[in-house]
Amino acid sequence: MKQQFLWLLLAGGLMAGCNKLDQLPESTASKDAVFGSEKGLELYAYSFYDILPDANAIHRGDEMSDYGARTQAPDFLREGGFNSRQSSGWTWTQLRNINYFIENCTNPRIPEDVRKNYIGLARFFRAYFYFDKVKRFGDVPWINKTMPVGDSNLFNGRDSRLKVMDSVLADLNYACENIKATDDKTRSLVTKYVAYAFKSRVCLFEGTFRRYHKDGLAKGLEGTIDKWLTEAANAADKVMKDGGFSLNTANGTDKSYRQLFINKAPVTNEIIMAAVCDAALSVFNDANWYWTSATYGARLSFTRTFINTYLNIDGTPFTSKAGYETMPFVDEVKGRDLRLQQTIRMGDYKRINADKPEPAPPVFSYTYTGYQPIKWCVDDTYPDGGTRNENSISMIRFAEVLLNYAEAKAELGTLTADDWKKTVGALRKRAGITGNTDVLPTVADTYLQTKYFPGLNAVLLEVRRERGIELALEGLRFYDLVRWKRGDLLKQEWNGFYVPALDVPMDLNGDGKNDVFFYKVKPATQVAGVTYINVAEVVSGVPNPQRLSKDTYGELTWLNNIKRVWEDKHYLYPIPEADRQMNPKLGQNPGWD
Repeated sequence: MKQQFLWLLLAGGLMAGCNKLDQLPESTASKDAVFGSEKGLELYAYSFYDILPDANAIHRGDEMSDYGARTQAPDFLREGGFNSRQSSGWTWTQLRNINYFIENCTNPRIPEDVRKNYIGLARFFRAYFYFDKVKRFGDVPWINKTMPVGDSNLFNGRDSRLKVMDSVLADLNYACENIKATDDKTRSLVTKYVAYAFKSRVCLFEGTFRRYHKDGLAKGLEGTIDKWLTEAANAADKVMKDGGFSLNTANGTDKSYRQLFINKAPVTNEIIMAAVCDAALSVFNDANWYWTSATYGARLSFTRTFINTYLNIDGTPFTSKAGYETMPFVDEVKGRDLRLQQTIRMGDYKRINADKPEPAPPVFSYTYTGYQPIKWCVDDTYPDGGTRNENSISMIRFAEVLLNYAEAKAELGTLTADDWKKTVGALRKRAGITGNTDVLPTVADTYLQTKYFPGLNAVLLEVRRERGIELALEGLRFYDLVRWKRGDLLKQEWNGFYVPALDVPMDLNGDGKNDVFFYKVKPATQVAGVTYINVAEVVSGVPNPQRLSKDTYGELTWLNNIKRVWEDKHYLYPIPEADRQMNPKLGQNPGWD
């Protein structure tokens, strides 16, 4: 929509191609129409929003994560399945558009504070652009001006991470200081507090990346770690104190969390920025189709290892319960952190079909593990069959800012009981948890240490637990694992709920009706409404990807026959081969030659 306004303004030809802007005559009327008025600057600035991911990219953002089983192992994790010829993302056109704007936003007829506001927006998007590039490729060329075709600088090598990220921080600081808007009710535009919130994300990433990769990709940057973590904490603190945001609690502990992800309009007290859909403009997303279809999408299902991290409602670890390992699904989901029931199908969850609520236990035509996500899925079944969803998809929300603050302070060793109470504690209270919300944890959870983060202290363990649960399926997990140097978690077994025995039907939602039946030899007579799942070793002459861990009982497993690999080289993507051939000075990232 924003791009349409820009094209109307520039129909005279100024934007014939963003990659050739600097070749246009300096004195064209079209150029003056843009840079000679505040309205022209405003409309041009809308073009920057093309950099942001669309709604579908956001709700699918955790397709490759440690907590999700999916239809196929990603090629990136398959031995020999990915190399520089499959790599992508080395594109720079959007950057050129931004730099051209910054260079030309100099007209003295426009008040200086107005020009600084729009330059601040441009520099926010340049920081966004470069953060994405550095996460993906590490060292990249720092380019802060437009270059004509044939400029020899186009074929320079890559600049250091230190130079590029310092430049990103400078851009973000400028944006935070000079963007004038402090609020946008639509939650679709960049404001001062969007910039601060995003800065907290960037600085937390960089500070922790430099800490946990200090013997590898960030070697030599150890002296800068605390600076980045302090910047992260300060930026988050600015949003917390001055941004006017709060956690959504309007519908109680059993509904307020999920409302954030299924509401048509962004829940403005918590959502800082969102991809907003609008039926009147034919702007939709495909969340229902993606998360309910048996054939469309990655069919992502949570693993049991991750579901085990959800606390009991009293704040104690679920894995401290005797017999948790063999607890069937209908029982294990009871008495837990109320975000669980707002994240997966369980208990009394219902879908609405033709205005009639109907019980909706996990459906094994979709889920591989039994832990079927509902986070982005509206209850109405109408959008299930196409791109029909109108719910807004959050991009940045206040809960993440709280977690950025808590983690940065915990990494610095300065997190206080009051900090804990207003961040992790507040999130847990919103989820109905009654214990351990006001005091710093002192005892490390051995389950988290064994399964996820060996050697971490109790506070950092709990901050990371909270981040995983609160932000699940919001597109942040892969790069959380990257910055923590825990990419090897992507090799974890894709396990599902516990099946006590073959040939015994299971009631998954406790409504007295059986839902699923696991077998090796299908019974001659089947019961209507029950899904029958073959877990034999071989089906139709090929290895069966869905088994039980103990053959005739145990946890469901998925795709154990497909090896997933992780090596240190996977912390960066390779420079695409075609781009290296064009510019050999780019070199290649470690391990990808």
